[in-house]
Amino acid sequence: MKRVFNIMFALVVAGLALTSCNDWLDDVEQTSKVSDEIVWEQESSVDAYINSFYTYLHSYGPFGTAQYQGNLTEALTDTFNYGGSNIGARFGHAYFLMTTPNSISADGDCMYSIWNNVYNHIRRVNQFLELQKKYSEFPENMNLRWEAQARFFRAFLYFQLAKRHDGVIIYDALPTDGQRNRSTAEQTWDFIAADLDFAALNLPEQWDAANSGRVTKGAAYALKSRAMLYAACQCDDDDEKQTSYWQAAFDAAEDVEELMIYALEKDYKNAWKGGNSESILEFNYDKNNGPYHSFDKYYTPACDGYEFGGLGAPTQEMVECYETKDGKKVDWTPWHGTTTQTPPYDQLEPRFHATVIYRGCTWKGKTMDCSVAGVNGEWAKYGPENGTNYGKTITGYFLRKLLDESLIDVKNVESSQPWVEIRFAEVLLNKAEAAYRLKQNGLALESLNKVRTRVGLPNKTYSTDAQLFADIRNERKVELAYEGHLFWDMRRWKLAHIEYNHYRTHGFKINGANNTYEYIECDLADRLFNEKYYILPIPPAERQNNLLIEQYPSWL
Repeated sequence: MKRVFNIMFALVVAGLALTSCNDWLDDVEQTSKVSDEIVWEQESSVDAYINSFYTYLHSYGPFGTAQYQGNLTEALTDTFNYGGSNIGARFGHAYFLMTTPNSISADGDCMYSIWNNVYNHIRRVNQFLELQKKYSEFPENMNLRWEAQARFFRAFLYFQLAKRHDGVIIYDALPTDGQRNRSTAEQTWDFIAADLDFAALNLPEQWDAANSGRVTKGAAYALKSRAMLYAACQCDDDDEKQTSYWQAAFDAAEDVEELMIYALEKDYKNAWKGGNSESILEFNYDKNNGPYHSFDKYYTPACDGYEFGGLGAPTQEMVECYETKDGKKVDWTPWHGTTTQTPPYDQLEPRFHATVIYRGCTWKGKTMDCSVAGVNGEWAKYGPENGTNYGKTITGYFLRKLLDESLIDVKNVESSQPWVEIRFAEVLLNKAEAAYRLKQNGLALESLNKVRTRVGLPNKTYSTDAQLFADIRNERKVELAYEGHLFWDMRRWKLAHIEYNHYRTHGFKINGANNTYEYIECDLADRLFNEKYYILPIPPAERQNNLLIEQYPSWL
């Protein structure tokens, strides 16, 4: 079983170390050799330095703010919508971005661009690696494990850049002057793969109890299986290289399986909760001593006792992706109007019930209403009236997944449920997609059906390549819902400009008095996705300070 490494004390120590040594973390040239050397005098100080990198798992997850200024990236898809159209985090950011043509420009900053932030973090990792070579006199095995952890996180950070851009600037050491052109996409992904290969080679399969939860061999393989799917999609103009990336993704997923450490949790509702056999890499929180997060405050319905939550909600488009318990598609046409017929929620498979709060379900001991003037979950009209939408639903649904149902006093107690960055179900789906791309449809179905079996759904069978890919897409969408994958999947598949163009999200306006379900739009204008957004531009600050950098051709 994968247990969580309690890094709270270590993070406090790391925070002190980072504060006291801020100068040498931020400057290329070292100004205090004494400070540099002190870190390498004790094993605990080096561990504290390494532990600071683990906070990136929080920062770039849904409980942090770095991925998209605190917004869920699902709000850039058809599966999630925030309650207000006015500009603001967890309000109108996504609406503005998706409804305003040319809202991303070469001379502005895209809301989900993280260029400067990530390069600051990469600098810290490279600083560690450089100082290690210069000052560490610890045994080789200790140095290798520290280096392996650092390079894992460097790969993790470069992955955040590469999935937004094309080739980026590669720094494998501290730069001397900051003047460097970007590398190709292939060079960038190969650099990421090399760091993960080094990490996998030198990290243990499992740590001892005192260090349980640190990145492992399995985490390195798992992240590589994810990253190589993106690499293959970005290199679609080179068939040979693309195939090698599909193969690398497949092999890395198999490497995870062959460790015989991880397994799917029996109950899907526990799959993302951490501290179990499905968790490959997670970040732990502590509501009493910190760090903690506020995810429940953002998304809980007002009936939980916090009146400023409920900022975003699942859409009807997401609900319609779920199959019935016996694996059939529901015909939702009768509900695309106004009807007194109750939607077939009770027929839907377990992942729906574990992900979405809907009218008639039980949440924290309450039967949810989700209707106009509803006591347990009130409906509000979508629009610019941000304040009136707090704690309410614009779609007739609330988010259930990732929330802590055991947290009763949401108003006064912070959230502490773990963030699971990589879980075994994703690895199986990565393998399924890679196998499909390699024309090994039997192996693709085998991995896909393992995920479906967990929730009691019948096996998918092969009919056509197009149908198999559609099945893989939908399985990723429902299995990994709200874990931060869908938007990036649609970008790497080059489907966003097709399926996320000229559409609006929908929900139900439920009138409890006469039991009517009215199918409504939850946008004020069509959502748009410009094809050039697949590659975000290099930010103005980088172009001003780095005379060698070349802007991507699509942004010239």
